[in-house]
Parts: sequence; C-alpha cells; structure tokens
Amino acid sequence: MSAHCDFLPEGTQRGLPGPLPTGERILWQGAPSTRGLWLRVFHAPLAGLWFAVCGIGVVAVAQNPAGTAAALAGVLGLALALLGVLAFAAHRTTLYTVTNRRLVLQIGIALPVTYNLPFGQVESAELRLFGDGSGDVPLRLKPAARIAYLQLWPHARPWRVGRPEPMLRSVPGATEAAAILGRALAEARDAEVRAAAPGIVADLPVIVARPGRAAPGRLVAAE
Repeated sequence: MSAHCDFLPEGTQRGLPGPLPTGERILWQGAPSTRGLWLRVFHAPLAGLWFAVCGIGVVAVAQNPAGTAAALAGVLGLALALLGVLAFAAHRTTLYTVTNRRLVLQIGIALPVTYNLPFGQVESAELRLFGDGSGDVPLRLKPAARIAYLQLWPHARPWRVGRPEPMLRSVPGATEAAAILGRALAEARDAEVRAAAPGIVADLPVIVARPGRAAPGRLVAAE
C-alpha cells in the first residue's frame, strides 16, 4: 500500500499515480455522487432538522418572531448550500479506480492524495445498497495494511477507527461496481494461490448480493 501526492509522469491516466505497468488494465472507474455525499456524509437533512428545532425555540422567545424566522431561514439555507458545495467539491476531486491488480483511491479536496491498495492486502469486501441504486463498498484490509482514519475520511467506513476500512462511497451503479471489484479480487486471489500451490483452485471471497437481503441500507457481507 502506498500514497502519492507529487507530480505525475507523462502519460499517466486520470485517477492513477503513474503509468500502468505491463499487464495491468483498468476495469472500472467511478466517483461518489454529490447527492449521496450531501445526504450520507455531511448529513444535511439531519443538520437542517436540528437547526430548525433550535430555530423554533429562538423564534418562540423573540420579540420579532417573523423577522427572526426569516433570518434563521436564510442562515439555514446558506448552511445547507455550503454543505452542498463541500459535497460537490468532494465529488469533483475523487476518483475510484479498479484495475485487475489493485484499487486506487484518488481523494482530497485541499491536498489531493492517491492511495494504492493491492488486492493482496485486501481481506474482504462488502456492499451496502441504497434505494436509488447507489451504494457503499467498504474493504477490510489485512492487519498489516493500515491507513489512518482521518487520512481516508470521508472515504472510510464510519466508526471503524481502530481498524479503518477504505470505502467506495455512494457510488452510482454500486451493484455493477461491486461485481467488477469482486471478480477482480477473486481472480487475483486465485492467481496468488495457484502460484503458491499449482493445481489448487481457491475458495475465494466474492461480493454477493443475496436475494432478499440486499435491501436498501443493509450490508451484504462478502462470501
């Protein structure tokens, strides 16, 4: 696992830290949706609700309720718009890339950085689907592979601070993205096992959406 934030060599494709080595190819690229980040990372509806509840209390004791309510509504609108700008900036500065050998996370608004996650350092993956077809795909890394939670955020699984899990966040078409990543992980693991013990086929983890369990908002564990 490595991180890069320097100038890129000529011929480098977007989303990568350098030219692809021989035999490596891009399978999928995507970015989080602005709406998904606005809703699930910056929690704009929840923030708006909290502000509105507090505003009701302020208006109730104000000498000029109408004027106070108008001012608070303007502040609330500005706050939600600011969260929208942050979500859009995160969307524009993020690109996830799946190759046949690794996952690459190009992230960072103020300080862009690129993380390489070779499949050999990935223990398992999961899929969480939402009603609009987007979803989160967190990856559990092997104990020896660690990235600081704050360096990954918001591209990290929430509350997994002790053992951070990089995550493809609110990606449109998450089922397809997870299927591509799952096949790539399986093929990489199979090649690793075959190299260590020729003739043996590994029982490999693949990201699977089980019928009846891939309901919006639920985690579907890798098998």
